[in-house]
Amino acid sequence: MSTRAFITGASGLSLTTEEREFLRAERPWGFILFKRNIDDPLQVARLVQEFREAVEDGDAPVLIDQEGGRVQRLGPPHWSVYPAGATFGALYDRDQAAGLKAARLSAQLIAADLADLGITVDCLPLADVPVPGADAVIGDRAYGTDPHKVASIARAVTEGLEQGGVLPVLKHIPGHGRATADTHHRLPVVDTLKDELEAVDFAAFRPLSDLPMAMTAHVVFSAIDATQPATTSATIIEQVIRGSIGFQGLLMSDDVSMNALSGSIAQRTRAIVAAGCDMVLHCNGRLDEMRQVASETPELSGAALDRARRALAARKPPQPFDREAAWAELDALIGAASA
Repeated sequence: MSTRAFITGASGLSLTTEEREFLRAERPWGFILFKRNIDDPLQVARLVQEFREAVEDGDAPVLIDQEGGRVQRLGPPHWSVYPAGATFGALYDRDQAAGLKAARLSAQLIAADLADLGITVDCLPLADVPVPGADAVIGDRAYGTDPHKVASIARAVTEGLEQGGVLPVLKHIPGHGRATADTHHRLPVVDTLKDELEAVDFAAFRPLSDLPMAMTAHVVFSAIDATQPATTSATIIEQVIRGSIGFQGLLMSDDVSMNALSGSIAQRTRAIVAAGCDMVLHCNGRLDEMRQVASETPELSGAALDRARRALAARKPPQPFDREAAWAELDALIGAASA
C-alpha cells in the first residue's frame, strides 16, 4: 500500500477518533512522539501500536528526539537521564577513546529504552558545530567546535544506536551551529563566507554522509542562497547537502510548523517538497495543520521511495548487552572526566 511523504504526530496520550481516521486515510510514512504523548511505558507502547494499526503497517517508523541533556522526551521516573552531547566532547578532549566509548554506550542504552517501546528511529546524532555568539538552542547539545571531533563522536553515537536496533537521523544538515536565533521562533541568517562553511560546518557532516537519514536546518546561508533556508532551498539541497557533503540518504525537513518558515503550513509544505526534501516533518499534533501537510505531500515514489526503503533496510537487530554493566561503565567514564 502507498504512503505519503510526511511524518506526523498526535495531540495526546492516545489517538483520538479523528486522528485515527486521518492516519488511516492519509497514510503518513512515519510518526513522531513528544512529551505530550508520554506518560508511562505501557501507554507509550500502546500509542505506538495504535499508530501502526491505523496505517496498517507493523513496521512503520516511529521517531523521537532522545538526545540526552536538554532534549529528552523520555525521562524520570520511568526512564533515565542521559548526558548532554558536550559531556562526551569534554571527555574526548581528555581521552579520545574514552569519549567515543561513552558516547557509544549512552546511545546504545538510549536505543534499548526506545526498542522496549517499539520506537525505531532516534533524531540523533547532531553534527552541528557551534561558534561564539550563536544562539544557545544548540549549545551543550553539540559535541564540540572541531569538525573532526564532532564527526567522530557523532559516528560513535550512530554505532550505539545501530547496535541497539534503532535508526539514526543526522541533524541539522548542513549545519545549525552558527545560527543566531532559535528556529522555533524566527529565521536565522548566517553570513559566513562559503569557504569557511565548507571547512568547518559542512566538514562535520561529510564523514557521516552514509547515514540513512538526515534532517535539514531552517537556516539561511547567504553566501549560497540569500533568501531561502536550507530546508526550502533547492540550491543548498542540490549543491551542498547532495553535492559537497555527499549525503544520499532520506532527507527530511525539520518541523514545518516552526516559525523560522514563512507562509501557511500548506505553502511551507509545497516549498519543502519543491526544494527536494524527501519527507516533510510535522510535529505539533494539530490536526488542522496535519491535514494541510497531507494535502500538499505526494505519495512516496521514485528516488524518494528508494531512499526511504534503503533507510528502513539499514536497521539491524539489537545486539544483546548487559544494561546494568553498561550503565556502570558509562558512569565510571563520566565520573573520571569530572574528577
